[in-house]
Amino acid sequence: MKKNLTVLGSTGSIGTQTLDVAGRLGLCVTALTAGSNFKLMESQARRFQPKIAAMADETAAKELRVRLRDTDVKVLSGEDGIIEAAKLETDTVVSAIVGISGLRPTMAAIEEGGRRIALANKETLVCAGHLFTEAVRENRCELIPVDSEHSAIFQSLMSGKHGEIKRILLTASGGPFRKTPAEELKNVKKENALKHPNWSMGAKITIDSATMMNKGLEIIEAMHLFSVPAEKIEVVVHPESILHSAVEFCDNAVIAQLGTPDMRIPIQLSLTYPDRADNPESELDLFKIGSLTFERPDTEKFKCLAIAESVAGRCDAAPAVMNAANEAAVALFLRDKIGFTDIPELVSEAVDALGALTARSIEEVLRRDIETREFISKRI
Repeated sequence: MKKNLTVLGSTGSIGTQTLDVAGRLGLCVTALTAGSNFKLMESQARRFQPKIAAMADETAAKELRVRLRDTDVKVLSGEDGIIEAAKLETDTVVSAIVGISGLRPTMAAIEEGGRRIALANKETLVCAGHLFTEAVRENRCELIPVDSEHSAIFQSLMSGKHGEIKRILLTASGGPFRKTPAEELKNVKKENALKHPNWSMGAKITIDSATMMNKGLEIIEAMHLFSVPAEKIEVVVHPESILHSAVEFCDNAVIAQLGTPDMRIPIQLSLTYPDRADNPESELDLFKIGSLTFERPDTEKFKCLAIAESVAGRCDAAPAVMNAANEAAVALFLRDKIGFTDIPELVSEAVDALGALTARSIEEVLRRDIETREFISKRI
């Protein structure tokens, strides 16, 4: 088991659950980073006593310094502070910052070399997948997925060889609007979209689940994580969220990982692999569940998934543009500036306008991100 860890994005959903697991396993925390929630960060810092606590928001960092002045915790601020925390010597870096803002800190952690990257930030792979995986290899890092679906694929692949993969079955809950008629989606309010039937997640990821963009991002993530083409990845809607994903091998054997919809299970494995540790919670009761159901996704209704599938194999800026447009559109929806069905429309417009540009470096990826957000702001 890795004994020391840094958590990037410690006050978010994945970050707080990671610290729950770390506390139960008795792990030491080297550094913590967050955006602006200084109250929760203070509580986390006092509990785990990291060397560094970094806040992206400068005002929040000032407040945190005052609150932690009686401790030995060093408080840093801004992106530079987040990156310094990411580079601090540790065994494992949990990348749980939501969105493109996690790209530079995660790359900084990789470039320190010889550590485990427990990846929960899917946007890093979506926007700069080939750059990211190349950096992992060059710096001899170990990459372990945290997302429940990719953790399930990772575990299922232990039953065969890479050359034996026939297809990956990537499961999706279908979100809160799985049974909602397509014509009613234009009237959806954020309060409804934020009510996920199975998982407790942050607002942005929950909206992505409602549009099924989350599954589109996960297709691209799986391509880079497991070195498989998009045509070998099939999305399967599984509303119970018990079977978290599966791999079909060349002999038609299908190996799957099942468990309760609790993110602490894949988080724990990312910290303890190749070993497993006892988990006193979240035991799966198949008798209580009774049955499992599976459906094909409706890409006519959930257009974000169709957009993601269309850009999945592209080597230009299209994936990065799609991600940036989606982040910007979701933020607008959460502020009641646009409707639910405007999200895929804006994303599609951005991909058509900017997707063919190049994205050959981290700097270019971040430039396309800025250009895309400007494009979206001008459309409103």
